[in-house]
Amino acid sequence: MGAKYYEAAGGVVIRDGLMLVLDRPQRGELRLPKGHIEAGEQARETALRETTEESGYSGLEILADLGSQTIEFDFKGNHIRRLEHYYLMRLLNDEIAERSANDEEQFVPLWLPCEDAVQQLTFNAERAVARRALEIYREFEG
Repeated sequence: MGAKYYEAAGGVVIRDGLMLVLDRPQRGELRLPKGHIEAGEQARETALRETTEESGYSGLEILADLGSQTIEFDFKGNHIRRLEHYYLMRLLNDEIAERSANDEEQFVPLWLPCEDAVQQLTFNAERAVARRALEIYREFEG
């Protein structure tokens, strides 16, 4: 079994008491948008790009840095270590980006009440990020 390491970045998008999550029906997962940081790309750029590619929403703005965490898991015979960077985002408009060949069609974007979204996310690490995002978002709103 090989070992692999990479960095990823993603976003927690909150609007009007709802959180954007991605349903991945073929795996039975509910996830936050995120993806690989490409060579020469900053984590913030990746977070915006991946959130747009996976959700379809293009009018995004970063409100706060949610920090990073390292997670480990086994996938297809490899042990994976991934450093994940997350950002709290808001939606500036309802514009849907034009789909390109790079866009992810494996995800179905869903807007769920924030507390429900936090509880329904598949992985503990993502639930922790979503809780942190919600706390910070409430400070913005307060």
